[in-house]
Amino acid sequence: MNAEELLAQYLTGERTFARADLHEVDLERASLNGISLCSANLHGAILVGAKLNGADLSAADLSHSKLKRAILREADLTAADLSHADLSSAKLVGAILSEAILTGADLSSANLWQVDLSQARLDQAEFTGANLSNAYLCGASLQEADLWGADLTRAILRDANLSQAILREVDLSRAILRRANLQGANLNGAILSSANLTGADLSGAYLNEADLSRAILTDANLAGATMPDGSIHD
Repeated sequence: MNAEELLAQYLTGERTFARADLHEVDLERASLNGISLCSANLHGAILVGAKLNGADLSAADLSHSKLKRAILREADLTAADLSHADLSSAKLVGAILSEAILTGADLSSANLWQVDLSQARLDQAEFTGANLSNAYLCGASLQEADLWGADLTRAILRDANLSQAILREVDLSRAILRRANLQGANLNGAILSSANLTGADLSGAYLNEADLSRAILTDANLAGATMPDGSIHD
């Protein structure tokens, strides 16, 4: 199926295109709100600025796709493959991305407020300047992800893997990080005020100039961590 065929059918009221082969299709700035592309092949698709509010993209292959500035409010991307996709400046407010694959994806400056990224694979993804406030990231893997300057206030990161992640100047105030793996993470200048780090592994982490006021560190592992005052924790 090509772009013209899909758009023509969409205009007649058709919304279900499950398992459609649309690899490398050009749908830049297309308005496709409420469309169902469950399990569709959209590898390398161009969806820059597309409107996909409430779309069903669950289990779709969107690897290497271009979704810059796309609008995906409350879209269902459960178990979708978005590895190496460009989602920079995309609007994903309230979207469901549980168990999605976003390895190496670019989500810089994206709006991910209250998004569900539970059990998602986000290793080496780019989140610089992204809004992840109130996001649900339980069990997510963010190894070596770059979250420099991201907003993670009130985010739930219980059991998440953030080892070696870049968290410089991240706002994690009131975030839930119970049992999170932060081994070797760079938290220089991070705001962790009132964050819950119970049972978290911060061994070897860099916390230079971090704000730990009122943070809960019960049973947290700080062995070898560089503390806010520059000292190394025993």
